[in-house]
Amino acid sequence: MAINAPLIAELTFESASTRKLLERVPFENPAWVPHERSMPLAKLATHIADIPGWITRILSADEFDFVNNPPINIAKEKDVLMQNFESKLNAALESLQQATDADFDKIWTVKRNGTVMMQLPKKVAIRSWGLNHLVHHRGQLSVYLRLLNVPIPSMYGPSADEQ
Repeated sequence: MAINAPLIAELTFESASTRKLLERVPFENPAWVPHERSMPLAKLATHIADIPGWITRILSADEFDFVNNPPINIAKEKDVLMQNFESKLNAALESLQQATDADFDKIWTVKRNGTVMMQLPKKVAIRSWGLNHLVHHRGQLSVYLRLLNVPIPSMYGPSADEQ
């Protein structure tokens, strides 16, 4: 089996839960935070919507430097958030589909201002920076929504709000 097949399947599976969660983000108070050191609600939701873009980024370049990272355009409404997510997701799925096994074995280097922070095979970077990162922040968002009394959708089985 080609390396891309299980990655495409996993991204497709996880995206269904991500989509359901992002669709419930209330934009009435985009700056809401559960704690002073937490990311604001709209920024967290935008970050989650952007994460599939990391997969495309990893596959299209052999290195990334945080200094050259463009600023995040925080979504101000749900339609923009969802369009961003679907666009990044579709590009990631296309990048995965086009990638060869040899592409996944290439090393991806992460730098900060030219200093190497880490080097990973692209197949590992995609799992950690693309998939695990998505699930991690989705968990954070589910807590935000619970604290805002927004019903949590089922993800890996029924939620307390969807039996």
